[in-house]
Amino acid sequence: MASGNQQTANELRMIGEKEKKEDREEKTKKRGEEVAGIAYIFTSFNNTIVHITDLSGHTLSRISGGMITKHDRLKANPTVAMFVAKKAAEMAREQGVNSLYVRIRSNTGSTGVGPGAHAAVKSLTREGMRVISIVDTTRVPRGGPKKKGGKRGRRV
Repeated sequence: MASGNQQTANELRMIGEKEKKEDREEKTKKRGEEVAGIAYIFTSFNNTIVHITDLSGHTLSRISGGMITKHDRLKANPTVAMFVAKKAAEMAREQGVNSLYVRIRSNTGSTGVGPGAHAAVKSLTREGMRVISIVDTTRVPRGGPKKKGGKRGRRV
């Protein structure tokens, strides 16, 4: 009877060692393996939207300012943008993404990016994502259609 107990104890020890070895292998895979994604950050003076995809373009997470706060005046706030990016990064991390190409965009013809752009990028890095590159992809108008007002402009 004692030999039966020894045998089961040895089997349990062997199983435990195998599990530890598998855990170590998974940790080394997680550390060494870099899975990249693309973070599209759209910031206007009214809202901030963070959309994270994998490299082939499949959506992993998409969060906007309205999903974080219900106050319209706060949707473009840098603090709300920080929470937007944090929530989007958590969802992407669950999918296995740990590094990002960041593409910032604002309204066409605007003077600059919205107030939440820099806060969102900073929050992504603080969340543990490795930022590979940051690109501004704001569209630039090149002439465009004729503006209203006629030949001599609007007379006041």
